[in-house]
Amino acid sequence: MAHIATTLYRRIVRPLMFLLSPDNAHSLVVNILAVSGRIPGVSAVVGVLLTRRHRTLETEWKGMKFSSPVGLSAGLDKNGQIVPMMRALGFGFSEVGSVTAEPCKGNDRPWFYRLPKTGSLVVHVGLANHGVKKILERLHAMPEKIQNNYPTILSVARTNSEDASGVEEGIVDYVTSIKAAKKSPAIQMVEVNISCPNAFGGQTYTTPELLDKLLAAIDKVKLKKPLFIKMPIDLSWPKTKKLLDVAVTHGVTGVTMSNLTKQREKVEFLEPLPDSVKGGLSGAPLRERSTELVAKTYKAYGDELIIIGVGGVMSADDAYDKIKAGATFVELVTGLIMKGPFIEELNSGLVELLKKDGYSHISEAVGAGR
Repeated sequence: MAHIATTLYRRIVRPLMFLLSPDNAHSLVVNILAVSGRIPGVSAVVGVLLTRRHRTLETEWKGMKFSSPVGLSAGLDKNGQIVPMMRALGFGFSEVGSVTAEPCKGNDRPWFYRLPKTGSLVVHVGLANHGVKKILERLHAMPEKIQNNYPTILSVARTNSEDASGVEEGIVDYVTSIKAAKKSPAIQMVEVNISCPNAFGGQTYTTPELLDKLLAAIDKVKLKKPLFIKMPIDLSWPKTKKLLDVAVTHGVTGVTMSNLTKQREKVEFLEPLPDSVKGGLSGAPLRERSTELVAKTYKAYGDELIIIGVGGVMSADDAYDKIKAGATFVELVTGLIMKGPFIEELNSGLVELLKKDGYSHISEAVGAGR
């Protein structure tokens, strides 16, 4: 059934959706998933039809149960509207956001530009979201079964406005959201997004000194939930390592490797991209670089940091490469847009790859290729 759904998406739904502007298509999909998830029984039926249990992929970590190491990356469910349906599609966990302390309308539209041949989206959203208070209220309204049994990461960023653009103001903004997340039973983990490439003031906290300052303020919150940092992709490894050195001194749980790239000159485009299109690139162009960063981070900090690998996951092979490079978990969002509800296909593919390599559980493959 999962294969049929994926085939229908690729042959019928995607061509129709791609007739719409990317912004309109995104809004339509989120609204359909949000409404469907609120109708009693729909997500349960979808889960029965489209997913299977794979014991070799199931993981227990810090009191949480993951049905799969594959999660939804931040960027699709900006406002916490589609968590039940993401669980039904076979994701092992979800990220919501990035959210900010204050509601934010984001950048001027258009927010998205498709590059289907390249396997990428140009993203220029600018952290549009309803604000942490409203989003957490929405997540609290979910059934307790989902809140308790489906790990959810709240990705927290600085409000995209001039008022929050200063160093101190930005720290207050982050801390406000993290304090709210601390109290929320619907949030099991928190991610600090320091690397959004499309926000007012830029990537302020991607220097060791300012990251240290931000994390020192977060330490005072005493979060007691796993804390991740969403890392930039465009820094050199020596600069990235300096940031990771700071992270481990503050007891950060892990890192998400990594965010969008703005280095278009390093991308081999398979279709034209007008210079007038603003934003960072997602998807396939990030695959090799993000996997390389996962491998280097695992080699240097494998005993200190849990790694979530993101960027260019379009298949089970892509996910497995990141896991073998050292990622305990992987995330995707562009793959979902380009290929549809193929998560069961991806999970089943991971199981076959594990069998091929003689592993009985996904944990045995983490870092095995490096």
